Amino acid sequence: MESALLAPTIPAAKISSLFIYPVKSCRGISVSHAPLTPTGVRWDRQWVVVNSQGRACTQRVDPKLALVEVELPPDALVEDYQATKDSYMVLKAPGMEPLKICLSKQHEVTEAITVWEWTGSAWDEGIEASQWFSDFLGKPCQLVRFNTDSEVRQVDPDYVGGQHRTYFSDGYPFLLLSQESLVALNELLKEPIPINRFRPNILVEGCDPYSEDLWTEIKISEFLFQGVKLCSRCKVPTINQETGIAGSEPTETLMKTRSGKVIRPDAKNKNKVYFGQNMVWNWMESSAKGSEKIIQVGDPVYVIRMVSSAAQAAA
Repeated sequence: MESALLAPTIPAAKISSLFIYPVKSCRGISVSHAPLTPTGVRWDRQWVVVNSQGRACTQRVDPKLALVEVELPPDALVEDYQATKDSYMVLKAPGMEPLKICLSKQHEVTEAITVWEWTGSAWDEGIEASQWFSDFLGKPCQLVRFNTDSEVRQVDPDYVGGQHRTYFSDGYPFLLLSQESLVALNELLKEPIPINRFRPNILVEGCDPYSEDLWTEIKISEFLFQGVKLCSRCKVPTINQETGIAGSEPTETLMKTRSGKVIRPDAKNKNKVYFGQNMVWNWMESSAKGSEKIIQVGDPVYVIRMVSSAAQAAA
């Protein structure tokens, strides 16, 4: 169904939090502002840990990754930031010495790195990083960075056209959730859970629960975003991000309230559960003037187009 075109003058919500996940499946960083790039917020999922076959390690199989903290240089989110030989990403984990990853070093290329459907080359972060993750996870591992010199990973053309792309995220460069959706879910749970279980990039507040299901085009500040598809959730939300231990919730409750059978009864994938909206930034159409492409906490969110129900949304 064609989404309705609105002429909004009042924001539907505002940004309440922003998160960056530099290393796929490791802990996120809460930030006050984030530079936009066509592949997502800057630094997001530029790195991934891979196993001895070059396949991505995620919390689905290696929940201990939830315990790896990531720190970026204090000025890494400045618009015109340029890494130097003294610029490091620092990784910390229980029982491990801190690992420093130089952000400007020359990398060796490693081939046959696989993230879901995509296979390509990446930059190897070296022996020390490989040993650090191998020791922590108890199996041979390697830390690699997306090879921006030669690789492009486009998003699924079945859902969005154009030149939209991403690095090592599961499928799309942005994930948006509302605080109200989390509150509505927590009211059904015996033990409330924090937003870090769902790993959004953009958390908004001020709208009705699950409003984000319906948003097919929004404007954040002066930047246009397209709602691509509802986010189907895997095992990761069941993993306590403070302990790395999985449980049964919130998936059990989501199956009763947010499964395809419940919110999309006439569509496929009835046994999937949905929470959040995958998005792309229409960077070729955004009307913002000047060089700064930054979103920040407090920015208004305007709904430009929306569908009438989750059943009408792409998923």
